[in-house]
Amino acid sequence: MTIFAASVFDATVIFEDKELFKGQGAASVWAEKLAREIESPVTPVKIGTGWALRGQVDGVDCTWGIHGQRLKRIT
Repeated sequence: MTIFAASVFDATVIFEDKELFKGQGAASVWAEKLAREIESPVTPVKIGTGWALRGQVDGVDCTWGIHGQRLKRIT
């Protein structure tokens, strides 16, 4: 099962119309899961009042937030 199909049951916040992790701890746990999935380092990053995940896929910088309780790339 892909990590992108797993539900994110952690608290979230909305910042600039993007749903993000509320805490660094939850973001760190999901960063580890995502890193295993994409086989590339992923780190939690503070964006406004929340936390997103940042890493690279095929050499392209990507940022992930949450959409509908699933991880989703954001810009």
